[in-house]
Amino acid sequence: MHPGWLNTASRSGAQTAPRRPVRWLRVAVAALLGLQSGCSAVGGVSDALFGTSGPQAGTPGYVKGFLGGVAADEPRAALAGREVLSSGGNAADAALAVGMTLAVTLPSRAGFGGGGACLAFAAGSKSINQGTPEAILFLPAAPSAASSRADRPAAVPMLARGLFLLHARYGQAPFEGLVVPAEQLARFGTPTSRALARDLAAVSGPLLADPGARAVFSRDGVPLTEGQMLQQPDLGSTLARLRVSGVGDMYQGVLARTIDQQSPVIGGPVTVDDLRNALPKLTAPLVESYGNDKVAFLPPPADGGLAAAAAFRVLARDPNDMGLANARALAVAARYRMGGADADAVLASQNLPAAGLPPLPASTAFATLDRNGNAVVCALTMNNLFGTGRILPTLGFLAAASPAAVPQPLLAAGLAWNDPLKTFRAEVGGSGQAGAALAVAAGMVNTLRSGRPMPAPVPEPGRATVVACGRYLPGEQSECGWATDPREFGLAVGAN
Repeated sequence: MHPGWLNTASRSGAQTAPRRPVRWLRVAVAALLGLQSGCSAVGGVSDALFGTSGPQAGTPGYVKGFLGGVAADEPRAALAGREVLSSGGNAADAALAVGMTLAVTLPSRAGFGGGGACLAFAAGSKSINQGTPEAILFLPAAPSAASSRADRPAAVPMLARGLFLLHARYGQAPFEGLVVPAEQLARFGTPTSRALARDLAAVSGPLLADPGARAVFSRDGVPLTEGQMLQQPDLGSTLARLRVSGVGDMYQGVLARTIDQQSPVIGGPVTVDDLRNALPKLTAPLVESYGNDKVAFLPPPADGGLAAAAAFRVLARDPNDMGLANARALAVAARYRMGGADADAVLASQNLPAAGLPPLPASTAFATLDRNGNAVVCALTMNNLFGTGRILPTLGFLAAASPAAVPQPLLAAGLAWNDPLKTFRAEVGGSGQAGAALAVAAGMVNTLRSGRPMPAPVPEPGRATVVACGRYLPGEQSECGWATDPREFGLAVGAN
């Protein structure tokens, strides 16, 4: 217990001498009430009578000292994750808050119409995954064959279900409370970030042709610029319904029926059956060795992880051979997309011909780490910048592009840990279209070699988001750090 001091002021305003600690009074109260004098009993009674000296569990500032860290491509989302860690939440709680917030603050690359993939790690041999990372896959799915004949086919929304699975397995804070910050940002507005303003400027012409998108992302037909207020009341209402009724409502309840009714209006029908049958997947990642550590990568169908594993094998032998690593990553991804071979067979192939990929959709990445060494790293996408460019009426979120109509993005992420110790070492999320896989591989190798998060920028056009510990966590907390790509507009934040 923390002893405080009772100080009282005299009538003249002068301070009297400090009196005995509050603790004696708290113990006396406990004795009078017939309670044991143990710290928890005394603290519970005295807190009820006298209040506490600091923030309560579940409120920012509750955790003192080392929090862990968050790195994301949009600053407000990173701050949302840090607030969760500061309130006592774990890495999965923070990841849910970051993902929900990105759907509000960076809808060009993440949103409820889209999806993504994550790696999750819970430290310790007695944890939920026995100290071995797992992959959660919730890529935006193609609708049924009958629905895919639309003029601008939409994907089946997967973000809410994927983040819910992640949180249900790894989280500890109440789901509904973690949705509130994103709901408030949507309902009451948030300043447009530099990252979103850049994306708006890139596609403002076709995007603002949609009346719904024009109402949200422009002022009198002029795209929002950095600092202008972004307000999304319909999205706020959708978030409120997810908070109150649960995620299942979007897949087999009122929200599902609304999507069924409203999606034909924007030219991309998605049916209740499509929604009901679209399930996220919990599976084993691809695993490579590096010294005393192991590195997990997202498995297919998130084949950016497969490409990252191929590049990592090259860089583990020669950290400077970025050209060969990139060529190998693209060749492996291209071969896998041809079909007919599984991931292990493609990785083992020695003589793959040089190959490229078509122009790929945009994505975004983030990573979270809590004070106990639990970690999550995710890559999210709308399968196109702003998805289909059309907002579902009354629901407030953009429909993602169907993978039947556009190439799949290279969703890439990696997480390093020590398997005997069951402790965290590093995590890297990648973006940058065709450069995402090399970004993860190079970011991981550079971080593991140096003991510092992203000691140098990854090769163009890739971008990386990194959280790492020079030693292991749990362990030496002061050796942990976090970084976003210096060429971008994200934020890495935490406390150690």
